[in-house]
Order: sequence, then C-alpha cells, then structure tokens
Amino acid sequence: MSYLITGGAGFVGSHVAQKLLARGERVVVLDNFNDYYDPALKHANIARIQHANLVVVNGDIRDTDLVPRLFREQGITHVAHLAAMANVRSSINQTPLYVQINVNGSVNLLEAARDVQVQQFVMASTGSVYGATPIIPFVETDTADRPLASYPATKRAAELLAHTYHNLNHMHITILRFFNVYGPAGRPDMMPLRLMNAAVDGTVIPLFNDGQIHRDWTYIDDTVDGVIAALDRPLGYEIINLGCGSPVLLRDFVDIIEELSGRSIPTRAEKTPPSDPPITFCDNSKARRLLGFDPQVKVQQGLAHTWDWFRAYKGL
Repeated sequence: MSYLITGGAGFVGSHVAQKLLARGERVVVLDNFNDYYDPALKHANIARIQHANLVVVNGDIRDTDLVPRLFREQGITHVAHLAAMANVRSSINQTPLYVQINVNGSVNLLEAARDVQVQQFVMASTGSVYGATPIIPFVETDTADRPLASYPATKRAAELLAHTYHNLNHMHITILRFFNVYGPAGRPDMMPLRLMNAAVDGTVIPLFNDGQIHRDWTYIDDTVDGVIAALDRPLGYEIINLGCGSPVLLRDFVDIIEELSGRSIPTRAEKTPPSDPPITFCDNSKARRLLGFDPQVKVQQGLAHTWDWFRAYKGL
C-alpha cells in the first residue's frame, strides 16, 4: 500500500507520516512549502521523519498535471488530505485564495483518487464549520450551514463535494473535523506557540473577551491516532468530529503556560472578532464508536510536552 499525505511537511501531516512510516508503510508527502509560516519549520519536519520509505514531492494540490500523475506513478492506495490554506481570521479578506486551495485543490485530489480507485480517502475539516451554533457540544448532525468566515465555509464546501464523489463513484471518504490541535512542532500562528514565544520575548498577546472564551484543545498524538484509525477503516461516507471533548478557558490556558515557563505573559483584552465563536466543544462519541478514538492527553500534560519541545527547538 502507498499512502499520500497532502500537507505532509506541516504540523499534523508530518506526525501522521511519522507514525505510518514507523509501522512500515510507504508514504508520499505532497507539500508546496509555502511561506504562510516559516518554511524552515516544514523542512525541519521533513528532516525529523526521514526514512527509506518516504518520498517527498514539492508541489501544489491545485496542479492538474502533477496530482493525477503522482497518484498513478506512486500507486497511491490511501489518502490523508491535510493540506489547506488555514486560519479562520486570515481567511476574512482572502476568500478567492481559500476557495482555490481548499475547494479547487480538494476537488483535484478527489478526481485523481477516483480515477485510480483509492481504497480510502481521509479529508481534514474543522470544528469551525459549526460557527456560533447553539447546539453544545458540537455534534455531526448539526447542519453546520452558518460558517463565520471563509476558512470554515471552504472546508464545509469541500465536505459536501466529497459526498458527491462518494455517491457517484462509491468512494470511501471520511471527513475528520479537527478541534484546536496542538503539540510539539505546532504551527507558530496558533495560540500555544504564540504564548510560549511571548513568555520568552515579552510580546503582548491579545486575548479575545479578556480570555473568557473556550477552546477544545486536542493533543497531536490523539489527533494522529484518529487519522490513522480513519485511514484503516473504510466507512463509506462519514463526517466525524475529532477532538478531546473538554473545552478550556483561554485565561486558564495562559495560566498553565505561565506556570510551565515560570514567566509572566503580557496580554491585553480585545473584542472577539465576528469570525470567532465563543466556544469550540467536540462531541466525540461518534469517533469513539466508529474509530475507537480515545484521547489520552490532558491539556496540562500536552502543554508540558509542547513547552519541553519549544525550549529545545529555541535552544533555551
């Protein structure tokens, strides 16, 4: 079998690749190493997972020549489609770009996967598709038809298009809605690493609603376990929440990192933008039932692991 991981040089993708390689699989990483954040981090991820069974392709999921050729030449049987233009707030004024990558790029992959009849296609989505829903915790039966920004809107569009490929071509496609993934080698634009950097350099961090918002932080190892389980279980077409199921108050999140670092983090209160809901809260009962998902890492433990990695990475 041959596993294609799009965005495989990124945070989640590199960890998924590492676990697949460790169990003896052949892995093809497709990543364009863009400069949304420092490409050096992505190259460091690839260096971390170097293996005889790893093939790395520098390319774009929108490339209509490269992608189908890659599927054919590499004999792709399984896909973990994790590449995306990410970040809710960054999407506010860049809708065309997010459509091109998250929608058109996903369709390009689905076309190629259909043509070679892959065994399983796993697509990363986001808990942000639920928007400011009154249904708490977030459950997959919610219509999720009121996205608050272009990022979740394009992810929801890709989910719906994926269903048409399942319906018309009998493809096995599992949509995983990620919830606030964090951990070692995490994205520098996300709150954990922003706070850790601020603990070191004194950058003032804005806290929406003065830190009185909740996020369902999910440790990278738990998320990877869910992705691998989805790759191993063709289920027809399913949308599955993949999150810890235990929201944390942002102010408490800051306090944990201050305690770990032994430093005070300067913050300022800021109004929550209209792109961001007051809470993310995953009902993960479907993931437990269908994937055997059982998140193990509590936020205090996960942040401690992340802080240890951060110190080593920064040479502190």
